[in-house]
Amino acid sequence: MILFPAIDLKGGACVRLVRGEMASATVFNGDPAAQARSFAATGFKWLHVVDLDGAFAGKSVNGDAVRSIRDAVDLRIQLGGGIRDRAAIDYWLALGIDRVVLGTAALRDPELVRQAARELPGRIVVGIDARDGRVAVEGWAETSDVGAVELGKRFADAEVAAIVYTDIARDGALTGIDAAATAAFARQVGVPVIASGGIASAADIAALAAHEPEGIAGAICGRALYDGRLDPKAALRIAVGAA
Repeated sequence: MILFPAIDLKGGACVRLVRGEMASATVFNGDPAAQARSFAATGFKWLHVVDLDGAFAGKSVNGDAVRSIRDAVDLRIQLGGGIRDRAAIDYWLALGIDRVVLGTAALRDPELVRQAARELPGRIVVGIDARDGRVAVEGWAETSDVGAVELGKRFADAEVAAIVYTDIARDGALTGIDAAATAAFARQVGVPVIASGGIASAADIAALAAHEPEGIAGAICGRALYDGRLDPKAALRIAVGAA
């Protein structure tokens, strides 16, 4: 199971939100490149980077910070936030980003996702952010009438690399992951799932790792890493031991 430390970008800084509320942002590091180097030194192999401002704007806003991260580390990088068309996908992949996450586009323009996944194998990830079981888009500002499982199933045959599944009610709240529900989602959609939202301890990592055979391919860790609740080396040992 892959562990992805999260770097969420707002105003050029690394922040964490609570349940997606921009007003709740806590700045943890004003230097995203330095934060990336710290994660690399700890032993992580991937980063999950989100342009929060871009998710609301529908286009890249923190591009300078993303580029600084890419230049700073050799880690593989998964990037989301405001990537809504093929030009943006191609730009970031050409820059050296390994995977792009398409969230709003997955709901609004599914054919873009399908075509990109066919032509760029292993490099397209669908982002499904769920609020009470329904898909939220536009930086979580809008909740659609489409169910999370329903949307996930639409991409079961699309050759996407994974689905990042976020439980908005738990995100940034340190309430713990609902590993059983996440595994049920993975079984229903039939696509490898990267769990996001609520991870607070090594026990959460272990709970997800236990469901790896059911389709849990990874987990994104945010606030618990930044505030020291989750020991990164211990978490990595658990995740690697599950592989």
